Amino acid sequence: MASLSEWVAGTRPRTLPMAVCPVLIGMAAALGHSSGSGDWYAYAPLADLTYSPGSSGVVLPQIGAAMLALVVALALQIGVNYANDYSDGVRGTDDVRVGPMRLTASGAAQPHQVKRAAFISFGIACLAGLGIVVMIQAWWLLPVGVVCVLAAWWYTGGKNPYGYLGLGEVMVFVFFGLVATLGTAFAVAAASELHGGGGHFPLLTASIGAISHGLIASALLMANNVRDIPTDREAGKMTLAVRLGQTRARWGYAIMIGVAMAIPLALTLQGPQSPWFLLVLLSWPLCIRPITTMVRRPQLTRGPALIPVLQQTGTLGLAFAVSYSAALLLS
Repeated sequence: MASLSEWVAGTRPRTLPMAVCPVLIGMAAALGHSSGSGDWYAYAPLADLTYSPGSSGVVLPQIGAAMLALVVALALQIGVNYANDYSDGVRGTDDVRVGPMRLTASGAAQPHQVKRAAFISFGIACLAGLGIVVMIQAWWLLPVGVVCVLAAWWYTGGKNPYGYLGLGEVMVFVFFGLVATLGTAFAVAAASELHGGGGHFPLLTASIGAISHGLIASALLMANNVRDIPTDREAGKMTLAVRLGQTRARWGYAIMIGVAMAIPLALTLQGPQSPWFLLVLLSWPLCIRPITTMVRRPQLTRGPALIPVLQQTGTLGLAFAVSYSAALLLS
């Protein structure tokens, strides 16, 4: 029987900040624009959201929508971690590990227990998502939520898991980058509009934040999969890192981080308040160590030696989210 600490470890706590980041960015994008201080806005046709100049918004509905989005993101992240633990464990992929202990493969918990934990997490995500739908009356979000849960399960679950086909990074970019960030921004803006505060969907700034965070999250998965190339190849798990090989996968990591850090600077050209986006430069020094480790010392950093890169990438992602969100609120 797994102990409480082992179940907590099974949630993979170091990955959870990556679920917080898109919510933080999406909330800041919506709140920043609802204050009337920015010029970058667009219509959201599906909700008919428009910008009301000078409106300060309604704080409580906005924060409530953001908190529900946070529950969705965290529950999905925990659910996909438990689902990955279960699926890889029953397939034997985790029989030889170079990373942290896994509940199923180690025998600390029975497979059905881990699977149940995954489904409970997905259920919590669904309930929180339903709360958002009811709050902002956007019923078209229901099928989006269903797709998100299915994508979380099919990462390593089902007969043909896409994580075994080299599509993991793509799906992380889409769901934990684009969908999570833009979905949060939409929910916060809609909550403001429906409660009389005025609101709009901040398409440009939210999209840039979504792309950057999606790339960082994908880079984190790439680093994890580079660490596991030998064992994944032997187990038949053809991740993108396995398909690219050590050298190209490591450079892929560096490119994703570089692009993620660079594209927000395009916003400095948008207006008199846009120099605030230079705050993103504060997170740049955190890129140096993980990129250097991945690219310049491939022969010395394999297996467990890459675990610090995962930690450093997670810290970088959080620093980027905080600095970019601050810029959104100040600009």
